[in-house]
Amino acid sequence: MGEHDGSRPPETDAHPDRAYATDPQTGSAVGEHDGSRSPEADAHPDRAFATGPHTDSAAGGPDANSRHATSGPGARHLAHSADGKGPAPQRPPEPRGGLLMGRPFGVPVYVAPSWFLVAALITWVFGGQLERVLPELGASRYLVSLFFAVAFYASVLVHELAHTVAALRFKLPVRRIQLQFFGGVSEIEKEAETPGREFVLAFVGPLLSLVLAGVFYAAVQTVEPGTVPGVLLAGLMISNLIVAAFNLLPGLPLDGGRMLRAVVWKITGKPMSGTVAAAWVGRALAVSVLIGLPLLTQSGALGTEAVDNVGMDTVLDALLAAILAAIIWTGAGNSLRMARLREHLPELRARALTRRAVPVETDTPLSEALRRANAAGARALVVVDAHGNPVSLVREAAIVGVPEHRRPWVAVSGLAQDLTDGMRVSAELSGEELLDALRATPATEYLVVEETGEIYGVLSAADVERAFVKAMARPS
Repeated sequence: MGEHDGSRPPETDAHPDRAYATDPQTGSAVGEHDGSRSPEADAHPDRAFATGPHTDSAAGGPDANSRHATSGPGARHLAHSADGKGPAPQRPPEPRGGLLMGRPFGVPVYVAPSWFLVAALITWVFGGQLERVLPELGASRYLVSLFFAVAFYASVLVHELAHTVAALRFKLPVRRIQLQFFGGVSEIEKEAETPGREFVLAFVGPLLSLVLAGVFYAAVQTVEPGTVPGVLLAGLMISNLIVAAFNLLPGLPLDGGRMLRAVVWKITGKPMSGTVAAAWVGRALAVSVLIGLPLLTQSGALGTEAVDNVGMDTVLDALLAAILAAIIWTGAGNSLRMARLREHLPELRARALTRRAVPVETDTPLSEALRRANAAGARALVVVDAHGNPVSLVREAAIVGVPEHRRPWVAVSGLAQDLTDGMRVSAELSGEELLDALRATPATEYLVVEETGEIYGVLSAADVERAFVKAMARPS
């Protein structure tokens, strides 16, 4: 309840000795590869994270305006995915996640459509219990039950807000809180920097649920037993105890699993070791829930009457156990994948992935620009003004779309994308900072600059994409 939340092999360069050579069969431009690095990475920056990841090796270049040779694949890959026309792709809208309920602490809170299903289920189940405890309510018992469902999820929201406040206190951005079928999720975009912070971040949720259970227990003492307020307060006390106990179970993706991860991380000094341990405990927990919950319910160990035969209640118990087990198992697997992502993120370095570029003037014919690129061993073209200042980038997909016989008559300016501030990235960026920069301004190419402002080269989003996949395919 209280979470905080087929790779393909990289292509090789067909013509290592020629930049932007033309493939005789496809007519596509093919890039050069200098052999100094291997192509890296894949998962377009726009879909890199849902929750957060972390983390150089330097490579010098020959001159100020065309200094870096890439290790990534050539233009052929882009030729298959773009037609070379139109503006750069726009950033897709941020997923809303349901009905927006408010922005406490500046974090949007959404109620997913699945919540209405669970609210109806709680209303029906709790209404049946009220019929036995307070039969005089009649049909109005369902209004009381609906109030209980809303109040219960308000408690879940408090649980998630505890994670959110702790994350903001540690300067970790929170994308949103979502209330859904089996509770709530706080989408924290970055990883805690220390195991101590990770432990606190996980523990505050169950702690707040325990505090709420204590508050409701104290409130129960002040009301008449057997009344609507008494039944509601008792139900909220028990439900918050269940939320706290469930989330303290030591397996990912539950809060207890994150606490276990923090402990193992502290002992071993390795975040990945903590994740692996907590994820496998989570998977064992999923199997235990799948098998144990129906057995406990059928035996009467959970306070219900023992059942000897298989009836509808038994089937429903088994279905609930299967859903819970699937959620825990999937969450544990996702945690492992995210940890692997964090481990390999530092391998994504703008300096290592940047292609060497040559500056060309606006009216330079494409054929002449490609000749200069071939001579310099470059794989990118930067359009500059009369003073040598970069004004646009020639899109590789656009080059591929121009037949070879027309290239002497096509000016590079007609194939270029105007530079915006967001399309200039520092050569020092790596890992999460690099992906954040690319997510902020989606484009096919970016101008990479040194801290002094001089051109280092051009970074292709496709190269980052392939590098990501290759890094993820490597064993931890």
